[in-house]
Amino acid sequence: MLRLTQTFDVQTDIISSVLAKEETVRRSKDCAGVADTRILNVERDGGVVYSWRGASGTTRVGKYDPHTKQNKLLYTFDKQVCISSCSLNKEETLLAVSLTQSTRRREEGFKPASKCLTLLIEIHPINNTKVLKAVDCKVKVQFLYPDSSRSTALESHLLLAAEDGYVDQYHIALVKQEGYRVVMQNPERLVRDRVAEEFCWAQWDSGPQRLFYLTCRKKHVLKCVQFFPDRNFESVFELPLELPSNPFTSVRFVNFGYDHYQEQENEGLKLVVFTDRTGNHPLHKHKDSTYTIAFVHRGFSKTYTVALEQTALSASPANLRPLFINLGYYIVVYLAGHFLHLINCRQQDLLCHSVFLSGADAHVDALGADSVVVSVPSRRLLDIQTGRIYTIDLSHDFLLQLLSSSRPEAQRLAALHCMLVHLGPDQDLEQKIINWISENVMSFNAFDQIQEFILASLYRICYQQSLSLDKVLPYSSVFEKKELPVALTAIPGVKCTPELLAQPVIKGKGRSLQGYWEELQWIIERMKYFEAVPNPRYRTTQIKSDWTKLRATLNSEKKKSSNYLRHLEENTKKVLSMVDTWRLDKRVVPLFQEEDLQQRVLVGLMVDRLREHLNRHLPRLGKKKIDMLVVNYFAKLLELVRHMLESVWLKLKLGPAVLCLNQQGSSEDWAMFHVMCRILEATEGLCLPLPPGYSTLLTVLGVRCLPRHTFLQYVDHGFLQLTEPFVSRLMTDLDNSGGNEELKFSVLKRLPECMEERVFQQWDHPISSACISREYVRIQLEKYTKTRVSLEISPHLIPNLL
Repeated sequence: MLRLTQTFDVQTDIISSVLAKEETVRRSKDCAGVADTRILNVERDGGVVYSWRGASGTTRVGKYDPHTKQNKLLYTFDKQVCISSCSLNKEETLLAVSLTQSTRRREEGFKPASKCLTLLIEIHPINNTKVLKAVDCKVKVQFLYPDSSRSTALESHLLLAAEDGYVDQYHIALVKQEGYRVVMQNPERLVRDRVAEEFCWAQWDSGPQRLFYLTCRKKHVLKCVQFFPDRNFESVFELPLELPSNPFTSVRFVNFGYDHYQEQENEGLKLVVFTDRTGNHPLHKHKDSTYTIAFVHRGFSKTYTVALEQTALSASPANLRPLFINLGYYIVVYLAGHFLHLINCRQQDLLCHSVFLSGADAHVDALGADSVVVSVPSRRLLDIQTGRIYTIDLSHDFLLQLLSSSRPEAQRLAALHCMLVHLGPDQDLEQKIINWISENVMSFNAFDQIQEFILASLYRICYQQSLSLDKVLPYSSVFEKKELPVALTAIPGVKCTPELLAQPVIKGKGRSLQGYWEELQWIIERMKYFEAVPNPRYRTTQIKSDWTKLRATLNSEKKKSSNYLRHLEENTKKVLSMVDTWRLDKRVVPLFQEEDLQQRVLVGLMVDRLREHLNRHLPRLGKKKIDMLVVNYFAKLLELVRHMLESVWLKLKLGPAVLCLNQQGSSEDWAMFHVMCRILEATEGLCLPLPPGYSTLLTVLGVRCLPRHTFLQYVDHGFLQLTEPFVSRLMTDLDNSGGNEELKFSVLKRLPECMEERVFQQWDHPISSACISREYVRIQLEKYTKTRVSLEISPHLIPNLL
């Protein structure tokens, strides 16, 4: 399921370079063991800060640059020291280091008098060392990496987080000397601000430069401090949490590098916060075989209880701590040897839109049960034991395997949505999904795969254009069912319990900030609105009654004077004008080549209704943008149908001969007809329009593939439409032999009177000639009668006129 791509390996990227410089170590029998390379931190720019033991009993600190693939020596301690925390500033002029007393007997060398000694070192060049802290508790250090257009900064900012429960920010002024030396200005009087205090848990997010921490006073409150490029910071977020009285056995630090001298904490809760650009703010906590994901932006949490094997329940707590990985649209919850869950963060209405795997399906080759893995910036994983960094992706091939008929339908639906929404747009993957649909064209018991393909693809396209559409656009057809199938509402071995969350508070600059905090605040406010109003998500089937009335209007004489129909036609013209600009010279299937009044009216009606819905629920977007989104939505719908048809058309190697009515259909024609029938069934079930010309092409294939009596039954039941282009082709392509003549008469008597008159003009047959002659005589007689009456009346009118 998870595809891990190695981007860094301490053996090949660091140790080989270190050994080349340490000639004495190179002569040793066990070179790697002597070097003792340890990864200390991964900075925001991707640089890997590490330490190793020099050949002469020293401890050295270096940095690996992933962009240049080069290693750089930063500083050398003349003794062996135990580095528990380390960070390098953005300009690579300062190094912050926390040294600790080792509890291991084999660790010999420098031992600070205090439990932890925190140093600030000038390294460009090596010039001065300042002691920041000498305390009997753990201390974590982390430089800020502000977004700044300046190539060089004359000030650095350092966070110092102590186990005593406080976080300080040091403002370190720098000055250039002799053109190249960068030293601290007045190092004895560093400006310091208190950022947080009385916390029991803290997490650093290097990407957006945020600090999350959990206070443990009367009640537990999750807070967030946002750091700004102008050296300022502000508390912008608070969220009360319901947690046990003592959730942690000791103060926990997340994403502050890795301490190789700290015993792994296996007791108490595991808490992680993830954020992304869309305003998503999920919070994760775990205990035993249960984990909770709190969707702060949605206002609720879900607790997942997983049924593990009896042998797993008796295992040590260290082996029952899942790994949480943020993929944006999904959160991966992985417990090696037990389960792998892909939790959908956007759509939480049903479990069937998340992927739940166990057993062999949940195995990840690169991660074993004993792996110690931490998250690093840019959604990567660091395996501490092997010293490797991986980027994370989802395996396309594995997700395609989940579509097989042997899989539970909930799993198939979740995999389909994952590929279409999260991994799209991917032309190769989309083509494989279309091939799968064509090979499994009949609807499944629990869901219709064609409907899901259309709605999920449209959801992805529009959601990328505007994130606000998340709660109002349809994304799955299962909600159109009167009763949801059990196969989609229950996952074997997983129990889900939802709960409401307390409302978060966004304060200070967070209210006026653009980007993440603005989006989060707006989403929270809209969630309150969506909870209060009925049916905020648009359902295409809501227009069925209006569509029925319109179809009746189309068959009446008033249609030509209807202002409403003209308004709908204007909507349709906007949609088709966009469709006509796409791949005009590469069309394979003969669509968009006729008027098809019914489909044009349906397109216009759908545009009207969706536009009204968005204007009502998302006025913030503005009428102009909403109009553009709606037109693009239905243009893309027609394009999706065309793309599906073209893919199957090319796969079956069909050509222009398909349109010849005087030939019997082949097996390939029948396969195409079957697929088109299913697309028609799927779109009619959702009341969605089809491209103009679709009905004609389907009827042409029907008359080629079906027995004549069956074809007429399809027509009588309304499944096949006798469009004027089809009937015209029928009259001209087929000769007047017995069977063809009978078919033509059967078709003619099923036509509306107005169309019948026009089609008669194209049929070369004695009866049609007689009908045309009779109609001509009737018209001439009517003209003659009107002329005679007018002549008889006119003499009586002359005196009056005089």
